[in-house]
Amino acid sequence: MIKKRTAVLLVIVAMIIGGGAVLALTNYPIFASSGASASTGLSQSELNKLNTAVKLIEDNYYKDVDHGKLVEGAINGIVGSLGDPYSAYMPAEQASEFNESIEGSFTGIGAEVELKNDQVTVVSPIKGSPAEKAGIQAKDVLLSVDGKSLAGLDLQTAVSKIRGPKGSKVTIMVRRPGTQDPIKFEITRDDVELETVNAHMENGGVGVIEVTQFSSNTGERFKEELTKLEKQNMKGLVIDLRSNPGGLLNVVVDMAEQFVPKGSIIVQEEQRSGARQAVRSTGAKSKKAYPVTVLINGGSASASEIMAGALKESAGAKLMGENSFGKGTVQTSIPNRLGDGTLLKLTIAKWLTPDAEWIHEKGIKPDEKVSQPDYFSVVPIDKEQTLKYDMNNESVKSAQIMLSGLGYDAKRKDGYFDAETKKQVQAFQTAQKLTVSGMIDKKTAEALEAAILKQITDKANDKQLNQAIDELKKETLAPASNS
Repeated sequence: MIKKRTAVLLVIVAMIIGGGAVLALTNYPIFASSGASASTGLSQSELNKLNTAVKLIEDNYYKDVDHGKLVEGAINGIVGSLGDPYSAYMPAEQASEFNESIEGSFTGIGAEVELKNDQVTVVSPIKGSPAEKAGIQAKDVLLSVDGKSLAGLDLQTAVSKIRGPKGSKVTIMVRRPGTQDPIKFEITRDDVELETVNAHMENGGVGVIEVTQFSSNTGERFKEELTKLEKQNMKGLVIDLRSNPGGLLNVVVDMAEQFVPKGSIIVQEEQRSGARQAVRSTGAKSKKAYPVTVLINGGSASASEIMAGALKESAGAKLMGENSFGKGTVQTSIPNRLGDGTLLKLTIAKWLTPDAEWIHEKGIKPDEKVSQPDYFSVVPIDKEQTLKYDMNNESVKSAQIMLSGLGYDAKRKDGYFDAETKKQVQAFQTAQKLTVSGMIDKKTAEALEAAILKQITDKANDKQLNQAIDELKKETLAPASNS
């Protein structure tokens, strides 16, 4: 399974599943020695050393200690010493939540996170989740939760502070690459029921299948929707893997086999000895008759990257969008071996594309780079201050980007509140039947954000998807050339 030391803020969970976060869960075998001599574990003197440390703490610490916590801390310390963000130890409750998350049902804010450079970093918000609706993005670093810093915390502890009951609110401070000031998000937790596959047919015979995560039932749902589209005489297919943080590796392999010819490589696994094992397709004898385009972005991780790499290199698909996340290691989950319902998730290998490329921390580059409009990634406005003429800050910049995206061109997007910006704010306030002050107070800021969210969720403004569809239409309409 490919996973990642990420945690699904959804349910909580330190979902370390693949792709940037949760991506590739699967049941890969553990290779006992991978070319090195097998370890016998701790020697008696090492066990004595640990026992002595525990006893000294229990006998001499200035207040009572929880013996169980000492043991859990020791195991966490051992796993943490690997310096691997994708390996983790999960106590019973977190292990249970992790297993539930594989089934695609969560409660929380709906974002996948990992511990990267000791910082809780977003791999991807789940599509349609509270986190996505609030504006959380891949690569965001979570700084604090309800005023309490996340610095120095392990991933599971950080996630436990983010999770909470449905309907409860949480305030999260975020640092976003490219911005100077922290951003505040107020998010209401909710159930996140994942329908991981959504499909429809566009005019012109181009089918679109969106895959939001590779959960246990995703493969069957994908086959169902693909079959329905093919029965409608589909001429071209878009597979949308944007902001898909990953999931189960066996599911990815099963889905890729629908396109990768029998015998061709889907993914390679490299053990620490350097030995490689190729996973080959057992699917159809040839590629699909219709062209396939795969959409990816910075939130496409792990299992999504395996799918994208396999379809590009072994099935001739075209990749479009933006550079993917870059998670190229394989994990396996080891339940029950430590007792008490706990779970150890351990990185056991690298994974490589069919052409033997290791995309770790680099990602996969699209064949055709297509970026969304700038308002798709705009930072929320700070509503604790009223923005007015002659101010210059990040919130003014965000407001200018939103205004421009809504058709109120302020002529600049550099954060300086000039006379033209004021004029456009007044025009927006008039249209929204707000008090026409030319200043951006809390009500105006909320109205701007609501309007731009509506703009973002309107498929007509999805430049990446629409370009993929348009190009496939042109390709399928083009006359065949004689060879």
